[in-house]
Amino acid sequence: MKQMTEKHLAIFRRHMVEVIGIHADLASDDCGKSQLDDRVLAAMHEIPRHLFVPAPVAAAAYADTPLPIGFDKTISQPFIVALMTDLLELQATDRVLEVGTGLGYQAAILARLTAHVFSVEVVEEFATSARHRLKRIGIENVTIRVGDGSRGWAEHAPFDKILVAAASRQPPPKLLDELKEGGRLVMPIGGREQQGLSVVDKDATGVRVRSVLDVRFGELETVA
Repeated sequence: MKQMTEKHLAIFRRHMVEVIGIHADLASDDCGKSQLDDRVLAAMHEIPRHLFVPAPVAAAAYADTPLPIGFDKTISQPFIVALMTDLLELQATDRVLEVGTGLGYQAAILARLTAHVFSVEVVEEFATSARHRLKRIGIENVTIRVGDGSRGWAEHAPFDKILVAAASRQPPPKLLDELKEGGRLVMPIGGREQQGLSVVDKDATGVRVRSVLDVRFGELETVA
């Protein structure tokens, strides 16, 4: 059988975005909207997801499913990537903190929609690989470091938006400290068995948490 060409992959990517649209419509009662932001869908259509997964699973890159990336971690299913991005309500001038770089796919999506992404990854091998993958497609507005993402990145704080790709029973206090007043954090909140993808808004009076959708993420790793 012939190898897939870029033309084939582009068709699969378009179909992936169409499936995301269907999934968003089906989940509209939970999400409060039946359509995701066109800018988010355009970024999902543009970024080649097959370059952000290990080669053995690249053929499945555009299925709406999580995929293994090593170290008992996965890349989130495309719908969840799109939904978390949409919930952030990103602006072109935003400076975003991402916790959990993985191989860089979510960072690539965020980078297309914002001024700069600061991403923290606990697994050094992932951080190194993500840098190479982002460079390969010409994304330069992402800065990655290895470390405990629950502690944020004080040198670049405060952030307009924060995305956490791992679950915790409550938003890490240091991340809330580094979120601007008027900013938003999106992450799964809960334990191993029950989690809700949640929106955390911060204003002068404190924080408000709203659960949007039941999800299942790995738990946020911290470093002693």
